[in-house]
Amino acid sequence: MDVREAIRTRRSVRRYSDAAVDIQVLHRLVEAGCWAPTADNAQTWRFVVVTDAARMSKLRMIAPGFIGRAPAAIAVCQDMAEAERRLGAADAMALAPMDSAMAALNIMLEAHAEGLGTCVVASFNRDALQKLLRLPEHVVPLLLVAVGYAKATPSAPPREVDGVCYFEEYHE
Repeated sequence: MDVREAIRTRRSVRRYSDAAVDIQVLHRLVEAGCWAPTADNAQTWRFVVVTDAARMSKLRMIAPGFIGRAPAAIAVCQDMAEAERRLGAADAMALAPMDSAMAALNIMLEAHAEGLGTCVVASFNRDALQKLLRLPEHVVPLLLVAVGYAKATPSAPPREVDGVCYFEEYHE
């Protein structure tokens, strides 16, 4: 699958089979996340892979956006102390979410290439997730990526290309 095909055919999956995802595959997904660009090459993201059924059940209770019963999740976090040290406080606050989003997209594209479905989730109780994953205070969860084998893959919604791209300056 080439990059263009992966971008156009990846979907947010919300219905998963019960099949477990091999730990080596999950490791490859995290590795793909590590290849994402970061501000000043700081690489301050941290990833927590969750597969334990009891922990997944608790995760679903604190993350209302975690729809479906994916057998795995990857928490995309930021070591904010390290980000502030490397980038300064203001830049760390602005850029850490972007770095996490780019890592999450790499994870989702790699998962798609591996035949897996994913859905990125930003609605969760951050304090509860920090506790559940035993994250230190300076490591902040920013996104969750649900991972599993799709039971159903939605079709692509229409995309507007005309009228959203301008060269040199915006005009109507």
